[in-house]
Amino acid sequence: MDSKLLDILACPICKGPLIYQKKAKELICKVDRLAFPIRDDIPVMLETEARQLEPDEEIK
Repeated sequence: MDSKLLDILACPICKGPLIYQKKAKELICKVDRLAFPIRDDIPVMLETEARQLEPDEEIK
């Protein structure tokens, strides 16, 4: 994922920063505990496409 793109992307719900999870191909919002998928190198920033993080799921 392009670092410049990562710098400007924000959570569409809380407008907070996102954490890039390379192995899972996801962008994580710690505040909302949502994981937004990255498909074909394109972040899908739709709340309906995000998965809710499990309560015990660790965010790095």
